[in-house]
Amino acid sequence: MINEDIVEQAAIDWLKGLGYEVLSGLAIAPGETTAERADYKQVFLFDRLQTKLEDLNPRIPLEGLQEALRKIRLISHPTLIENNRAFHRLLVEGVYVEYRNADGQIVHDKVWLIDFANPEANEFLAVNQFTVEEGHFNRRADVVVFINGIPLAVLELKNIADEQATIRKAFDQLQTYKAQIPSLFHSNALLMISDGHEARLGTVTSDWERFMTWRTITGKELVPAGSLQLETLLKGVFEKARLLDLIRNFIVFEDDGEKVTKKLAGYHQFHAVNKAVEATLRAAGVAANPLARSSRREEAPSNPTAGSQSLVTSAATKNGTGDRRAGVIWHTQGSGKSLSMVFYAGKIVQHPAMENPTIVVITDRNDLDDQLFDTFSFCKELLRQTPVQAQDREHLRELLKVASGGVVFTTIQKFFPEKERGSATRSNMTGKDANEHSEATDDTQGCGSQSRAPKALVGKHPLLSDRRNIVVIADEAHRSQYDFIDGFAKHMRDALPKASFIGFTGTPIASGDKNTQAVFGDYIDVYDILQSKEDKATVPIYYVARLAKIDLKPEERPKIDPNFEEVTEDAEESTKESLRMTRLWRFAMKSDSFRKSGRCWQKASATGARNRPKNWISLSGKSFPAPFLPTRSWTSSTPPD
Repeated sequence: MINEDIVEQAAIDWLKGLGYEVLSGLAIAPGETTAERADYKQVFLFDRLQTKLEDLNPRIPLEGLQEALRKIRLISHPTLIENNRAFHRLLVEGVYVEYRNADGQIVHDKVWLIDFANPEANEFLAVNQFTVEEGHFNRRADVVVFINGIPLAVLELKNIADEQATIRKAFDQLQTYKAQIPSLFHSNALLMISDGHEARLGTVTSDWERFMTWRTITGKELVPAGSLQLETLLKGVFEKARLLDLIRNFIVFEDDGEKVTKKLAGYHQFHAVNKAVEATLRAAGVAANPLARSSRREEAPSNPTAGSQSLVTSAATKNGTGDRRAGVIWHTQGSGKSLSMVFYAGKIVQHPAMENPTIVVITDRNDLDDQLFDTFSFCKELLRQTPVQAQDREHLRELLKVASGGVVFTTIQKFFPEKERGSATRSNMTGKDANEHSEATDDTQGCGSQSRAPKALVGKHPLLSDRRNIVVIADEAHRSQYDFIDGFAKHMRDALPKASFIGFTGTPIASGDKNTQAVFGDYIDVYDILQSKEDKATVPIYYVARLAKIDLKPEERPKIDPNFEEVTEDAEESTKESLRMTRLWRFAMKSDSFRKSGRCWQKASATGARNRPKNWISLSGKSFPAPFLPTRSWTSSTPPD
C-alpha cells in the first residue's frame, strides 16, 4: 500500500542516487550519540559548516572564519523575506571579514560559504524528518537539503493514495511552517511540494499559482506525459551543478520599493539562458562552459573604467572571431521573457571569459524602455551593479565609451547618425529645442513604415567602442527596424562593430524575415504558446466569431488612419497592409469602444487572460473583440471580400 513514507523514501533514494549523503533527523537530533545539533531550535549544522569553511577558505585564519559565522548568526530582521534576502546575499557574494595577518596588519577579505565553481568540493546532505522548535511550536519537515551544513531546500511530501492529502495540502503545510518556525527558512533557497506524482517548485514568497512544474532533466527534451513529476524535478533541479547554478544565477529579489518578491527561474528560463550564454560566448569568439562560474576568490573589476581585455582578446584570437550573432530566444508572451533577460544579463556579467562586459539593452519605444529598465532595476542585486538609462544620444555615447562594465538601456532610435543639415541639426541645437528634437525622434519611431532612419539623417555612426566584450540585447527582435541595410542595426554595427547581438521576442519570426536572422542569427530556444499553456504559465483564450452591422459617419472618416496606427502599433507591416484592405476593418475602426478596448488588453498573459472576455482574440500581441472579424477563416495574404 502506498503511503507518505514510501513517497518520502523514493525522494530520499533519488537524492542518494545524485550523490547526496542521507541521514535521519533522529540520528542527528540533540541528545543522540551522533547528534549534530545543540537543540531543536538550531537549524544550521554548524560543525559541518565550519569544517567546510576551513576547506574552502584555506588562507583565512580562524579569526576571520569565526567572524563570518558570527555574521550569519546575527542576521535579524523584522520579516522572513528580509532575513532570507540578507542571507542570500552572503551566500552568493561571500561574507566580508577583517582580521590581522602575521604582521599585525588589518586585512579585508571574503569568506565563501559554497564553492560554486566546483560542485564536488561541497557537502550535499538530505535529512528526513527534521524537527524544529520555535516559540510554542514543534514542527517536523519531511526532507531538508543541506549544503555545507546550511539548510537550503525544504521538501514537503504527501501521499498520492490519500484523496485528502493533495499537493495543495503540501503547499498549505509550508505556509504553516513559515509562520510557526520561520528560522528554518531564513537561509532557504527553494521549496518543493509533491504528492508523489505531481511536483512543483517555488520560493518563500511564491503563492500557489507561482509554484511551477519542472518538465525536463537535462534541458534537451521534455519528459513524456504521465511521467513522475517528482522524479523529474529532483533529478532536474537537485543535480549538484544545476542546483548551485540555480541558486547563484537564477534567483532574484524583485524590489519595487514597497514589496520584495523572491522569484526563481522556471525550467524554460533556466535552460534557455544557459543555451544563450553558450551561444554568446561562441558569437564573441570565446569558448567556455556556460555553467562555468566566476572563481569564488576572483571578483570582476568594480570600476567600469578599469580592467583588462586580455582574456577576451586572447580567447577570441585562439578560437576565431565569432560571427557576433548569438541568436534569438522566442518565449511566448506571459512566460517571463523580461526576467529571462535579467537572468541572462546577470550570468553574462559574471562570466569570467567575458571579463566584465558591457550590456546594452535596446527597445524600440520609450514606454518599453522604461518598463524593461524598471524590471532590471528591481533585480539589480543579481546584476551586481545599477543599470543606467541613456537620456539622449550624447549620454548614450558617454556611457558606451568606458573600458568595461555597465548595463545600459536605450531606445534603438538613439543610434541615429547625425548629419549636419543647417540650423535644424541636433548637433547645433541646445536646451529645450534639442531635447524636443530628441524626444520627437525617439517617440515617433515605431514599427513598419516608420522603422528606418529619415534619409536626411542617414550617415555613418561614429565608432563608440571596438571592444569584443559588449553584448547588445534587443527586445522584440522580430521587428523590422533591426535592419542591416539602412535600418538601425547598421548604425549600431558602425558604433559597436565587435559587439555580439542577441534577440528576445514574444512572437515567432516570420519565415520570410531575413533581416532578423542576419542581425541576430537563428533560434536559440523556443517556448511557444502550446507549451506555456501545458505549464499553466498562460491560459487559453476563447472567442465567438460573429458579424456586426456597422456604419460610418462622414465626419469620422479622417480619424480612421491615426486610430488604426495606434491600435496596430506592434503589428508587422504586411499584417497592417492586409487589414487596411479589409472593408470590415475600415468600418470597425470608427467605434470608440473598439479603439479603447484595443489599448486596454496588451498581452495574453495568465493574469490578463483570466479577466478578458471569452469572445476576444489575440493579434500581434494585442487583443480585439471578435465581432469585428469575419466568420470564415482567412490569412493575411487573402483578406475577405
